[in-house]
Formats: sequence, structure tokens, C-alpha cells
Amino acid sequence: MAKVAFIGLGVMGYPMAAHLKHKGGHDVTVYNRTTAKAERWVAEHAGQHKLTPAEAARDADFVFTMVGNDDDLRSVTLGENGVLATMKPGAILIDNTTASAEVARELEAACKAKGLGFIDAPVSGGQAGAENGVLTVMCGGEEATFEKARPVIDAYARMVGLMGLAGAGQLTKMINQICIAGLVQGLAEGIHFGKRAGLDIEKVVDVISKGAAGSWQMENRHKTMNIGKYDFGFAIDWMRKDLDIVLTEARRNGAKLPVTALVDQFYADVQAMGGNRWDTSSLLARLEK
Repeated sequence: MAKVAFIGLGVMGYPMAAHLKHKGGHDVTVYNRTTAKAERWVAEHAGQHKLTPAEAARDADFVFTMVGNDDDLRSVTLGENGVLATMKPGAILIDNTTASAEVARELEAACKAKGLGFIDAPVSGGQAGAENGVLTVMCGGEEATFEKARPVIDAYARMVGLMGLAGAGQLTKMINQICIAGLVQGLAEGIHFGKRAGLDIEKVVDVISKGAAGSWQMENRHKTMNIGKYDFGFAIDWMRKDLDIVLTEARRNGAKLPVTALVDQFYADVQAMGGNRWDTSSLLARLEK
């Protein structure tokens, strides 16, 4: 059992912290910007909550962060009441936020200066993956630090991999989002085409999902897409945040991402339709409007 602090109890962090408590068997202290949510988590799962990230991180062996973006991450780590102010030497900061590779490297440098370990560890699998404890975790950092952190991360993960030095986890998550963007657009166009052609989409997917066209998105999203329901997964607002990180990194490293840039604009169209909180499969709604 380790002493763990978890910072950020959103739709992902809330169940992840619970898995650390119950599946991992760790002593978990939580912090959330909205105190009522932290109080609710403690009422459901025991443990304790604190009023600042710094208080939550005091004496912890491992500190997890799962917040919104780079600025939020800097606030809860490097800010006046951030976790680095109180983390004990030898403790490890594990950041599950989907953020930039730049901020990951910045945090690693700050941690090293204080005798702390750091792992950037963005996740894939969505809310369902977090609730079921079967997330894929893409890590960047030093191997020795990763080996210490991995048994703790395992509490909410199905797959945990070290992809390289600090920032490599975030870069791998960017590739994940690039692939998803293209897959979902292709699936949306396929379903749209099939419906216009008068085909039974269920029968079509039952066949093609067993071949080269098959994917997680096809298996898990085609039914809800076919009936026009888009509240079953990762929100467009968050996907556009992620794609902005991707496209910014691509401008930096010279990668050419024409399909990703185009799909990002398609998501902007869906936002303009009022679909900010629809899940990413709502690309089909844009074709059918």
C-alpha cells in the first residue's frame, strides 16, 4: 500500500482515484477544484480530501494529476498551492492529463530540481475505460521511475507502456488522437453512404467489422451513430482541445496532417450546430444535417 494523492476528479479522475483506493488498496487523498465533488468522493470511497493540491500531496508517495489543459496543470503543480510545494523527496508525480509534450518536459525539469520523479501518462479509453479500470496508459519518463510507478498505475489500466523519455507519452497520445479522428470520419461517411444507398447498416457492419475495416469505433459506436444518439463518449470540446495540441506539435516538428486538420474543422462545424458536448462520433450529424 502506498500513500497516494489524486488531483482532479472529473469524469475520468473520479473513477480512476476510486480504483487506486479499492483495486490498488492504496491510502488515497483527493483534491478537486469544486470541493463538493471531493466531499462526495470521500463519502462514497472513504479516504480524505484536502482544500489545496499542496495539502493533498503532502507526504504522498505518488501524486496523480488529471486536469483540463496545460494551464490547469501548471496551476496544480507549479502554482503557489501546487503539489511540488509539498511533495517529499523521492516521491513521483504521474500526470494523466492530455497535455503538450512541452509542459511534460517542463514538469520533469521542475521535479528533478526538487529530487522528485516524473511520468507523463496520458490515457485512452474514455469514461467507460476509466470506470471499468481498463485504460491504456502511454508513459514518458526514466525507466527506473516508470518501474516504480507502474504497479500503482496498474490499478486503473489494462495496458501500460513506456514510450520514451518525458514527453513521449504525450506524443503517443497525439498519435492516438490522429488515428481516431480519421477512423471516426471514415465510419461516419460509411454509415452515411450506406443509409443513402438503402442498406441495413446493422447487417453491413456485422459483415465488414469482421474484415479489414473493423475497428473499436465501428464495434462500439455504429449502433448509436445509426440512430443519431451522440452522448456516449468523449466530448467534441475535448477532442478539439486534443487536436489543437496535435496540430501545434505538427507545426513544430514539420509533420503533415491534412486529414487531421480537415477533421478538426468538421468538428468545428458540429460545435456550430450546438454539439459541443456530443461525443466524437457525431461527425455523422454534420453529414446528415
